[in-house]
Amino acid sequence: MSALGVAAAVRSGEVRAVDVVEEYLARIETRNGELNAFNLVMADEARAAAAAVDACVAAGDDPGPLAGVPVALKDNMCTQGIATTCSSKILEGWEPPYDATVVARLAAAGAVAVGKTNLDEFAMGSSTENSAFGPTRNPLDTDRVPGGSSGGSAAAVAADLAAISLGSDTGGSIRQPAAFCGVVGMKPTYGAVSRYGLIAFGSSLDQIGPFSTSVADSAAVLEVIGGHDPFDSTSIDAPAFDLRSVLGRGVDGMRIGILRELSGGIGSVDGISPDVQARAAAAAEALEAAGARVQEVSVPSATLGLSAYYLVAPAEASSNLSRFDGVRFGLRVDAPTTGEMMTATRTAGFGPEVKRRIMLGTYALSAGYYDAFYGKALKVRTLMLAEFASAYEQVDLLLTPTAPTTAFRLGERTADPMTMYVNDVCTIPSNLTGHPGISVPFGVGDDGMPVGIQLLGPALSEPTIYQAAAVLEASAPHPGGKEGR
Repeated sequence: MSALGVAAAVRSGEVRAVDVVEEYLARIETRNGELNAFNLVMADEARAAAAAVDACVAAGDDPGPLAGVPVALKDNMCTQGIATTCSSKILEGWEPPYDATVVARLAAAGAVAVGKTNLDEFAMGSSTENSAFGPTRNPLDTDRVPGGSSGGSAAAVAADLAAISLGSDTGGSIRQPAAFCGVVGMKPTYGAVSRYGLIAFGSSLDQIGPFSTSVADSAAVLEVIGGHDPFDSTSIDAPAFDLRSVLGRGVDGMRIGILRELSGGIGSVDGISPDVQARAAAAAEALEAAGARVQEVSVPSATLGLSAYYLVAPAEASSNLSRFDGVRFGLRVDAPTTGEMMTATRTAGFGPEVKRRIMLGTYALSAGYYDAFYGKALKVRTLMLAEFASAYEQVDLLLTPTAPTTAFRLGERTADPMTMYVNDVCTIPSNLTGHPGISVPFGVGDDGMPVGIQLLGPALSEPTIYQAAAVLEASAPHPGGKEGR
């Protein structure tokens, strides 16, 4: 049953929220040992929240648009009194004194949190293999990765261990795992969803968004978690989106641009596999058949996104993660002096990928190198904003593959960071610009694993994106291989 289906059944009294939650907790008990999607299962808290929803229904009150819907939360979002680890040893034993805004808004809408999901440590990775608690496995093929860094959240929804989940997207960490696991993943406009209570990786890049099994469920969740938040200084002062009302409008007359530099072929970035290119071409044809006007569009600076990102993001991470020093949060390794204590704590607490990015970011910000590296990356970011703005004067939305390949095998790329980083080549540009993007499943590759298609739009174009995403979803190949209509 879809998340909206669960909510409708609970609100009408057809089913009880406590029964829904028990069903999901039983599935988690059965499969999480194999998948490692959850770092923590909140069974007692979920049962209590579900009982409160049922009491609200019994009293004749409306518990909210997501009544009784089981939701999984990426373990970098603060939950009051409940461990929040970022899948890192350095936050061992830390329990936040408050809820993240998105967590509070989900609860107010009647959703029931069932657990905290695994991720690449501090959201730094593309495979969920960098977790201090071990890798998460793709539920469609447990020899493969679920993508990252929000791999646990994607896997939880794909395996039906949660009806919906939340992830964070700094360079593609919602959209890429959504593509690998065959679910819908949405990165909203920067500032459209509050980051208050999200443990920061790259503050100018991070954005929270939903995973779901359908475009309609995704829209419903974004309506709940979006909107202005005075606790977040970067929050856009605008009301939450109205998204579900646009899902049936179609794409007749809509202008869709195939982004040349991120779609394979001549002039494109390297590494986009032929089977993924074929699915992207089929998606463009499906939108054209539904009435959209499709054309090729060029954004030359999109090919520079990966290089710029791996200067901007580590630089921000090196600043943000300096707070984890053994004094205020989590792990503390005692040593004779304060400096030695901090060094010992960080050595024991941070994993190899986090250390790699902290060192890279610190180097890029250091005297004598700032202008050559970080400053130049910011200039590329400005150029990218200008070129995407020009592209959106020609078209309403852009279409690309979400990831260059389908899900790869566990351990296949861990020894080569550069090969791993290329997984985000299609998703990173919209983090640098702050623009929204969605990944919608659209058939499978030659290996039978899902392929995600990405729709990108200018700032606050979420209604247009969802409008087109609904058509893309309806046109996607079914398991039997036929196109939906």
